[in-house]
Amino acid sequence: MGSATRSALESARTALSAAKGIDLAAGEQLLAAARTIGSSPQLLNALSNPSANSAGTTALVDTVFSELGAPARGLLHTMVASRWSSGDDLLAGIEQIGIRAIAANAPADGVIEAELFEFGRAVTSHPELELAIGSKRGTAASKLALVTDLLGSRASAHSRAIAGHLVQQPRGRRIGELVRSAATTAADTAGKGIATVTVAAPLTAEQRTNVAESIATRYGREHVINQIVDPSLIGGVRVQVGDEVTDGSIAARLNDLKLQLAG
Repeated sequence: MGSATRSALESARTALSAAKGIDLAAGEQLLAAARTIGSSPQLLNALSNPSANSAGTTALVDTVFSELGAPARGLLHTMVASRWSSGDDLLAGIEQIGIRAIAANAPADGVIEAELFEFGRAVTSHPELELAIGSKRGTAASKLALVTDLLGSRASAHSRAIAGHLVQQPRGRRIGELVRSAATTAADTAGKGIATVTVAAPLTAEQRTNVAESIATRYGREHVINQIVDPSLIGGVRVQVGDEVTDGSIAARLNDLKLQLAG
């Protein structure tokens, strides 16, 4: 990420925090705007051109997105007035701010992260479904229909909005990466991280609390816990935070012992 994009994102997040009337609808409108911009190279170039006049880009937003509510349009004004390292970074920035707007209005703490996690697992565990959602041949409408059928009424409208956007505009990313990135953004909106905890048997409430406290102590902030049950671990816990994996499972210890004996 270039320095221009970092500065633009910081300005956008500040504007989001100060904006009034930000709700689920505003977040959905921002994501819809990102899809519209991403589908038109000419529009993307016009809005991300560093030499463009800020008044001109603001006027263009007002013309193209006149149907957007004032809160969403105001955030778009801020973002297109900033300098971004590339057009792709502008698209990513609009997507991130849209997800943050939705996450800030989530029905309950951690619900978006949990629902996106389960959605991602459901898709990646079925190769045909993953292929259908990730295929370049499928239309945005057909992919959205698959997501709607898969999530149904079980998931919140907030998670459905985010997942629906992601599959319509993947920008070259696979579904696993899409979901992890969105869930991480949602968690960060609440000042948290995400930890994937793999265990041989489901954690008890007390064990889950202990694991959460241990992770918070290590990383300096609270983490949303996504739990995976894998009996092949035999016992112990494997924890992944970002790209860092701490494997304290019995299976890992046995494998280490085998390697030592073989050596």
